[in-house]
Amino acid sequence: MVTRRATYAGMFYPDNPALLKQEIGAFFDNVKSESGKRPYGIVCPHAGIVYSGQTAAYSYSAVKNSFKGTFIVIGPSHAGYPDCTSSLSWQTPLGVAENDSVLTESLSGYISEDNFSQEQRENSLEVQMPFIKYRFSGAKVATVLMGDQSRRNALRVAKAIYNAVLDTNSDVIVVASSDFSHYVPVFQAEKYDKYAIDALKNLDTAEFYRRIFDEGISACGYGPITAMVEYSRMRGAESGVLLNYSTSGEISGDYSQVVGYAAISVE
Repeated sequence: MVTRRATYAGMFYPDNPALLKQEIGAFFDNVKSESGKRPYGIVCPHAGIVYSGQTAAYSYSAVKNSFKGTFIVIGPSHAGYPDCTSSLSWQTPLGVAENDSVLTESLSGYISEDNFSQEQRENSLEVQMPFIKYRFSGAKVATVLMGDQSRRNALRVAKAIYNAVLDTNSDVIVVASSDFSHYVPVFQAEKYDKYAIDALKNLDTAEFYRRIFDEGISACGYGPITAMVEYSRMRGAESGVLLNYSTSGEISGDYSQVVGYAAISVE
């Protein structure tokens, strides 16, 4: 099994397995309730877990911990690499998150496979893996890195995932990895992030894009969010539910320059 090294262990999350398990476990213990329906997809943040880990726990708590299918994680390429999937499994301090080779092979018929690009430092994919490995011991992963976040390309990625899932008859939940506003005052982050998120209540990704661009909202993964929502809509989803919203200011105490985080379940 070829694995991708955990490049952010010890930075974005603890590299000590016992400490990592303790921290992630505490986040899940704090989740007050779970979504009533099984989601087709979720939005989950990818910052350092001291800041966004609690919101991430809300995202993954929408999925029962007995899930043994595959998480397709879509993350934005912060370094500008092109769209690609990968056959790599993912090392974490909690063990290896195994790649779903059958689903990845099918995906590679629609999205180019490029292990090199995904081996590079990219927190949008990597930070999801410890949460998946902690809560879903029997699950596998497949990954899509998005360099082109245009709505047209997001629709293409959604269709590619839909086709691959049908081709393989896979049991899948799609994770859109994204933070929201970056380094703005907290009142601005809360106002505009929730304005954009509100467009997803009825899965209106065209309106979501309009609000993102009209208001200059610095969400980093609007493309992955749109791809996940459109895939979910094709599978029968009807609504997006905001499970939790937080900002980095709640941890840092600095509300003048915050990053926004949202947990959303698409059902």
